[in-house]
Amino acid sequence: MTEMQKLYLLVPLAPLFGAIVAGLFGKIVGRRGAHIVTILGVATAFVGSVFVFQDVQAGNTFNGTLYTWATSGGITFEVGFLIDSLTVMMMLVVTFVSLMVHLYTIGYMSEDPGYQRFFSYISLFTFSMLMLVMSNNFLQLFFGWEAVGLVSYLLIGFWYTRPTAIFANMKAFLVNRVGDFGFLLGIGLIAAFANTLNYAEVFAKAPALAAMTVPETGWPLITAICIGLFIGAMGKSAQVPLHVWLPDSMEGPTPISALIHAATMVTAGIFMVARMSPLFELSEAALSFVLVIGATTALFMGFLGIVQNDIKRVVAYSTLSQLGYMTVALGVSAYSAAVFHLMTHAFFKALLFLGAGSVIIGMHHDQDMRNMGGLWKYMPITWITSLLGSLALIGFPFLSGFYSKDSIIEAVQLSHIPGAGYAYFCVIAGVFVTAFYSFRMYFLVFHGEERFGKAVEHAAHGDHSAAHGDDEHGHDEHHHGLAPGQKPHESPWVVTVPLVLLAIPSVLIGFFTIEPMLFGDFFKGVIHFSDSHPVMAELGHEFHGAVGMAIHGMTTLPFILAMSGVAVAWLFYMKMPAIPAAIMKTFKPIHTLLENKYYFDKFNEIFFAGGARLLGRGLWKVGDQTLIDGMAVNGSAKLVGVIAQLTRLFQSGHIYQYAFSMIVGVFVLLTFWFNRA
Repeated sequence: MTEMQKLYLLVPLAPLFGAIVAGLFGKIVGRRGAHIVTILGVATAFVGSVFVFQDVQAGNTFNGTLYTWATSGGITFEVGFLIDSLTVMMMLVVTFVSLMVHLYTIGYMSEDPGYQRFFSYISLFTFSMLMLVMSNNFLQLFFGWEAVGLVSYLLIGFWYTRPTAIFANMKAFLVNRVGDFGFLLGIGLIAAFANTLNYAEVFAKAPALAAMTVPETGWPLITAICIGLFIGAMGKSAQVPLHVWLPDSMEGPTPISALIHAATMVTAGIFMVARMSPLFELSEAALSFVLVIGATTALFMGFLGIVQNDIKRVVAYSTLSQLGYMTVALGVSAYSAAVFHLMTHAFFKALLFLGAGSVIIGMHHDQDMRNMGGLWKYMPITWITSLLGSLALIGFPFLSGFYSKDSIIEAVQLSHIPGAGYAYFCVIAGVFVTAFYSFRMYFLVFHGEERFGKAVEHAAHGDHSAAHGDDEHGHDEHHHGLAPGQKPHESPWVVTVPLVLLAIPSVLIGFFTIEPMLFGDFFKGVIHFSDSHPVMAELGHEFHGAVGMAIHGMTTLPFILAMSGVAVAWLFYMKMPAIPAAIMKTFKPIHTLLENKYYFDKFNEIFFAGGARLLGRGLWKVGDQTLIDGMAVNGSAKLVGVIAQLTRLFQSGHIYQYAFSMIVGVFVLLTFWFNRA
C-alpha cells in the first residue's frame, strides 16, 4: 500500500475511531475527552482531504480495490476508493462543515446529558458519508448510503423519550426505505445485466446497456436503471413526494440539522446522480423525470417556507427548495452546476442553521420568530453572519450562492429537454419566493420591535406551542423564552467562531471556483456530457469571468425578482404588518393548504400508513388466523384426529376382524390388478 493509499484510508477511519471512543468509552474519557477525540478525528480527516486535494490537483487520481471480501457468480464484492476531483470536493465539504459542527456542538450541547453519545453519532455520520463519496463500486456506495440513513435515524431521534422525536425518526427511516427500494432495484439491474458493480466497468458497458430492454416489459434498460437510482436520490435528497421526512428532522438538535441539511445525507443523492452522469446521459426520459421532480420541489417547497414561524423550519424548507435547484441542474445535464451549488449551499446553509441555533441559545430556546425582533443589537456576530448567509441564499451578486444559483437558472433556460419550460418557470419564480421567506425571517428575528420577554399575544397559540415543541435540550420542564425584562445575549466563542469561519466561504468560494469548476478542467473526465446535451458548453460561451458575471447579474431578471422579494418582505414585516395578516385572512384556504404542507403527511398517514395497517390486519386475521392457524395448523390436527378415530374402529384386537380386513384388502388389490391388465 502506497503512502497516498494510507492517507485515503486515514480520512474515513479517523472519524470512525473518534466515534468508537466517544460511543463505547464515553464514561471513561468523559465529556472533554469525547469532544477532543472526535474533533481531532474530523480535523485529521479534513487535513488529510486537503492533502488529497493537492495531490489530485497535481494530476494524480486513484481507482483501486483495497479489500476483496467475496466473489459470487463472476461479481466481485470489494472495498475500494475512487479518488478524483468530484470525490475530493465532496471530501473537503463534508469534513470542513462537520468540523465546524463539532466545534459548535461544544457550546450548544454543553448542558445535555447525552453529550458523549451525540459526539459519537455525528462523528459516525461523517465516517458514513466519507465512505459513500469515496466508493468506487455500488456495493460500498450502498453501504455508505444505508449507514448515513441509519445514523440519521439515531440523530433525529436523539431525544428518544419525546414522542415527536420518535415519530420524526421513524418517518425519516421509513421514507428513506421507500427510496432505497428503487435505489436497490437500479443497482440490481446493473448487477444482472452488466455483471459487475465497479463504476468504471459499468460505465464502459453503458452503451451496451443502452441498447437493451427490460425482459417482459420492453422498457429501455438504461431508463429503468436511471429512474431506479434517482428514486433512491429522491429519498435521500428529499424530493417530492419523498420530501416529508426532512422538515421533521428538526426534532434533532440544531447541529444535526446543519450536518444533515448542509453537508451530508441530503447531498448524497445529488452527488450520486452526478457520479452516474455516463448513465443518465444515455436516457433523456430519465433526465426529463429528474427535471420535473426537481422543478416541482424547488418552487412548491419554497412556498411552505413563507408560512413557517419556527426559525429552524424556515431554513429547513429553504433546504428543500435549494435541493430542487440542484436536481433541476442534474435534469438539464448541468451536473457540474449541480455539484457547484451543492458546495456553495453547504457553507451558507450550515451558516444559517448554526446562526438559527445561536439565536435559539440567545432566546433561551424559544424558536418562534414572532417572539423575537431587534436582536442585531444584542447578537452582532450572529446578526452579520446570518445576513451574509441570507444574501448568499437569495443569490446576491458576488456572493457564493449567486454564482451557483444563476448558473443553474441560465442552464435551464438554454435546455431543450422535455419539461425545461416548466422547470424555468419554477426556478425563476422560486427566486422571488426564496428572497421573500429568507428576509421575512431576517427582519422578524433581527430588526423591528423587540417582542421578547412578553406574554404571547398572537392568536395562533397552538402554533406557538408547536414551535416550542422542539425542546433543544431535551428537558420538557425547561423554560422556553426570555423572562420579562430579560435580554438576549451573544453566544459563546465555540458557537460564534464556526459562524465566522462558515461565513468566509459563503461569501468568497463561488467567486474563486466558478471558472475552474464549471468552465475549466476541474471535472474533466469525471463528469460526462453527451453531444446532444450541450448546455454547459453554451453556458461557457456566455461566461466572461466572475466579475463580469456578477456585474451583468445586477441587470437580469433573477436579481430583480430577488430584490423585489426582499423589498416586499421589508414592506410587509417592517412597515405594514397588517398586510400579511389581511392576505392570510383573504386567502385562508391557500394558507391552510400551505400550513398543512399540501396534506402530504395526511395522505401518507391515511393511504400508506392506514393502508399498511389495513393490509397487516388482513394478513393477520385472514392469512394468519384463518388460513394458517385455522386451516393449515388446526385443520391438519383435526384431520389427523378424524383419521385416528376412524382407524381406531378397525383396531379392536379381534383376530376375525383383522382376517376379514385382510380378505377385503386382497379382494381390492386383485380387482385393481386385473382391471389394469
